[in-house]
Amino acid sequence: MNNQWNEADIAALGEKVQALRASMGSVIVGQQNVIDSLIISLLAGGHALVEGVPGLGKTLLVKSLAQATDMQFRRVQFTPDLMPSDIVGTEILEEDAATRRREFRFQQGPVFTQVLLADEINRAPPKTQSALLEAMQERAVTFAGHTHPLPRPFFVLATQNPIEQAGTYPLPEAQLDRFLLRIDVGYPSEDEEMAMVSNTTHGGLKDAPAAMDVATLLRLQALVRDIEIGEHLLRHATRLVRATRPADSHVEAVKKHVGWGAGPRAGQALVLASKARALMHGRLAVTREDISAMLLPVLAHRVLRNFEAEADGIAMADILAQLLDQVRPA
Repeated sequence: MNNQWNEADIAALGEKVQALRASMGSVIVGQQNVIDSLIISLLAGGHALVEGVPGLGKTLLVKSLAQATDMQFRRVQFTPDLMPSDIVGTEILEEDAATRRREFRFQQGPVFTQVLLADEINRAPPKTQSALLEAMQERAVTFAGHTHPLPRPFFVLATQNPIEQAGTYPLPEAQLDRFLLRIDVGYPSEDEEMAMVSNTTHGGLKDAPAAMDVATLLRLQALVRDIEIGEHLLRHATRLVRATRPADSHVEAVKKHVGWGAGPRAGQALVLASKARALMHGRLAVTREDISAMLLPVLAHRVLRNFEAEADGIAMADILAQLLDQVRPA
């Protein structure tokens, strides 16, 4: 652990994380695993791909996260006619009233925010989807030879509807790899659904109370990088990622059902997400449990099933469960 952190600072930051969970939980009924995954992605400085059928509160989740962290929030509805300039911005010609001199000025697009909700990202064509690539990776936008830095922190949450594929453009692997986690939002329990119906039909939705400011969030993101991970756990995480590649794997489920395994960026994501999970649970060192818990959300969108697996209905969760069982700790 870096010497810049003292126990009092760490304890105070840990309390802020729990306050953030409580703030979002005061608005979102149930879905605690989803809330935790969003917070982990935010703390790790990554982006999240949120997938679920309509009406499960995906937009509310993102909006509540922005409210609880006091970050600027913008939402873009992705449609087939959306252009890259609608995302990153464009240059406009302006004339000075006094000198009559004309010059181009860059007009920022909605990507210049701290929390960007890319709603139904797979409805926009690849040209527009790729407009987010540089922004997500470099935290900057280059237009007409000039680089424009984005605000810090910068957090993209993209949603997808898994049941409607007509008229959509599946995200290419290069785009998917930019997302730290893929978060699946499932149906609530009966009691949770009843509470949701009650809350939304009595006086409207309330805002999530502020739980931390941007300066605190940036300190938490810096602290995540300093969370300890033992060499044996680092090797275990690396072996798990390497075991997703059919040519190098000894896991039968991978050899039989995987068409393409994860690249090195998956190992980086798995370690960062595990560090963020450790911090969220009040620990300053990663455990094997952290790595196991983050394996599915980190690899679900990076490992591609083959045709046989899709035809047989073999879920990625089943493949990764076997991988986790058969790849022994270092």
